[in-house]
Amino acid sequence: MIAKLLLQNLIWIVVMGALLFVPAGTLHWPAAWIFLGTIAILGISCGLWLARTDPALLAERLHPMMQSDQPADKKFMLAFGIVALIWFFAIGLDRRYHASDVPLALQALGWAMLVLSTGFVMWVMRENSFAIPVVKLQTERGHRVVSNGPYAWVRHPMYSGIVLFFVGAPMLLGSWWGEAMSPLFVVLFAIRAEIEERALIAGLPGYADYTARVRYRLVPGLW
Repeated sequence: MIAKLLLQNLIWIVVMGALLFVPAGTLHWPAAWIFLGTIAILGISCGLWLARTDPALLAERLHPMMQSDQPADKKFMLAFGIVALIWFFAIGLDRRYHASDVPLALQALGWAMLVLSTGFVMWVMRENSFAIPVVKLQTERGHRVVSNGPYAWVRHPMYSGIVLFFVGAPMLLGSWWGEAMSPLFVVLFAIRAEIEERALIAGLPGYADYTARVRYRLVPGLW
């Protein structure tokens, strides 16, 4: 399982690097190397932590993002993948044409947001062993409603943490083009939350009562 974790992380880093450096037309992009190095370190560290604390969750998270038992979610995953590709490409083109001038202090803030996003997602996974990347009921794993930790504030804290990544990454990479696209990911995760809740209300005992207790989906006090 550790070998699969390392291989998947390597593949993701290579793919993200290509999506940034090819449209940028240069490898001389310090912020992109910092971004990729940070993602590599955080991804491997998080995976090794899961291997020690919750190997069943790690095994689930290493499965393919498209599975046969997630019919309502496949269209979302396809749309998300397309938007993410365009987002990376736009950030790379921004670098090629030097269209953005992001202050160093804001780039440092973007890096801090990446780290904070990962830490928050790790907290979510610590509280919820069923926090997998696909929408499906995990009856074979004793799927149950989780309402402690960040789930006491919002119903989809994993998405909240990931949105923080999509806001921080373009800031670190020095791209206002990428930052301008960040609201698209908020919309996408709002749609994903609706898809997930329909599946959980229909198939997970107690989830409807949980939605009545915890009113907000992504941001406490807002939505």
